[in-house]
Amino acid sequence: MMKQFLEPHVRNLAENGYEVEIACSEVLNRMTEVRQDLGQLVPVHELHLKRSPLAVSNARGYRELKKLIHTGRYDLIWTNEPVMGVATRLAARKARRHGTKVLYMVHGFHFYKGAPLLNWLVFCPVERLMASRADCICTINREDYARAQKMHTPRAAYIHGVGIDTGRLQPGDNPAGLRQELGLPEDAFLVLSVGELNGNKNQQVIIRAVARLKDPAVHYVLCGKGDQRQTLEVLAKELNIAGQVHFLGYRRDIADICRQSDVFALPSRREGLPFAAMEAMYCGLPLVNSGIRGLTDITEDGVSGYVCGPDDAECYAESIRKLKDAPEDRIRMGEWNQKTVEAFTIDRTKQEILRLIREIMD
Repeated sequence: MMKQFLEPHVRNLAENGYEVEIACSEVLNRMTEVRQDLGQLVPVHELHLKRSPLAVSNARGYRELKKLIHTGRYDLIWTNEPVMGVATRLAARKARRHGTKVLYMVHGFHFYKGAPLLNWLVFCPVERLMASRADCICTINREDYARAQKMHTPRAAYIHGVGIDTGRLQPGDNPAGLRQELGLPEDAFLVLSVGELNGNKNQQVIIRAVARLKDPAVHYVLCGKGDQRQTLEVLAKELNIAGQVHFLGYRRDIADICRQSDVFALPSRREGLPFAAMEAMYCGLPLVNSGIRGLTDITEDGVSGYVCGPDDAECYAESIRKLKDAPEDRIRMGEWNQKTVEAFTIDRTKQEILRLIREIMD
């Protein structure tokens, strides 16, 4: 969370006169990066809290957090994610009685339209119970905002996400070599997905869609790592399109890859506000995506690309075919996407968050 989303806002707050400290947990061995990038700018505290509410270390992490809040005498605490959000609001009860404000930013409630019943039974009651423990609940998509407004919180707010970093989306060192890297002809039609290879991101449905097309010119490129890679590779082999599905792993040249692709696919089952899709939109790609929360904030069927049900392989196949056959539509949709995503860039959201914090403090 800190490395992917919040670091630019920590810097922005510090540059605008705020005294900032950060507290986060070790995830994927990235605490060293956090200390290297931010440690000279702001104090960094490590907590032993885990995303799983059942993790044994959460008791220790809660005690650490409570002590930090008690001794820090903060004016405002900005917390993110469900487990950290609950722990922070509980740990800050005494501090709030002495004037500390708490901002809880929701990057996607775990209960949403189409969510499993278990999510509604577990997460919804907890979030409703904890709503009054924050001075503001801030959401990054409209569906969550409507839900937050019905909770017993002093204030619900909506912002355009935490911002896509346009600086990292400028052309880099590989502006035209992707097809050569993959050994493909220049007229190969590339469908791109960027994100963790897991069940939620649902890349399997695009593999099935490519198989349905029976068009050897269509190739599916996946950037990212995850526990579903082997499963996806086996599926591609079973469908006899292994040569049309390319796993690139973790890549730093996403902007170049986007600009060399023809379509961006995001068939997710759950999203808060999808960074990968917005970055593709900024690079001028049309989308084929699922019509779920978060994506409905930034896409429109027939305008940004085409919207399908998460598991409707036939719809994805037909959408890819239509975009392949109509290059003028791809250009028109890509231009619309570039204009739409301007409101979600980091420069815009930095100002939104600064304004929100000032309003909460006032």
